[in-house]
Amino acid sequence: MPISRPLALVTGASRGIGLELAHEFARHGHDLVVNAEDQLVEEATHTLRTTHDVEVVAVQADLATEDGVRRLYDALPRPVDAAALNAGVGQGGTFLDAPVADQLRLVDINVRGTTHLAYLVLSDMTARGRGGVLLTSSIASTMPGPGQPVYNASKSFVQSLAEAIAEETRGTGVTVTSLMPGPTNTDFFRRAGLEGTLLARSAVDDPAKVAAQGYAALAAGRTAVVGGSPWVKAQAAVNGLLPDQVKAVAHRVFTAVSPR
Repeated sequence: MPISRPLALVTGASRGIGLELAHEFARHGHDLVVNAEDQLVEEATHTLRTTHDVEVVAVQADLATEDGVRRLYDALPRPVDAAALNAGVGQGGTFLDAPVADQLRLVDINVRGTTHLAYLVLSDMTARGRGGVLLTSSIASTMPGPGQPVYNASKSFVQSLAEAIAEETRGTGVTVTSLMPGPTNTDFFRRAGLEGTLLARSAVDDPAKVAAQGYAALAAGRTAVVGGSPWVKAQAAVNGLLPDQVKAVAHRVFTAVSPR
């Protein structure tokens, strides 16, 4: 890969918001390293190459494991100028009913993998005195999540981590931005076992629009951005005022399977 353009790393890039983030970086002149755990990352790479005049490297690696994080990091052809750490999974069901193995894997990828990769990438960026990192959090980070409790907790971790690191890197030439999407029209709800819920039925935001908002916030050096429609932005504002118990009851209603 020639060193002629800035390089962006995008994880969870085989579909949804991650793939759209990759398109955003490519449109703005970045070469890409794209990652996902499944073979769909190869299809995404072909699409990105044929759509944009940039170099694209695909790395299939499971970021729920330390080996997968290391393998992705070691595959980077040169230091990255921007990184969108978007890889993550959901898990529907109550805390005691959802399989504990699935919930622990969620923690491994959403929390452990994100933390590990952020540490590696930010270490390089701060040493060079430039760069930007976008972490995909969620509007779910602002409320307790009955019906998907570990997922919401994991996104609360990511949100807190992003805001803390943003403050720690202030003035270094490195910026950290959290992207907080609301319910978005992706494959997330099927994969999380949340089809048939009010939450899934409210997922109408376009992932391309959410990705564009995230990219713009990263480029502007903002600390956080709520991605999605004005309704989602209003929800985020209201969530800052409501007691956690009220938000928990509302969330339980939205994650219950509802008749059509």
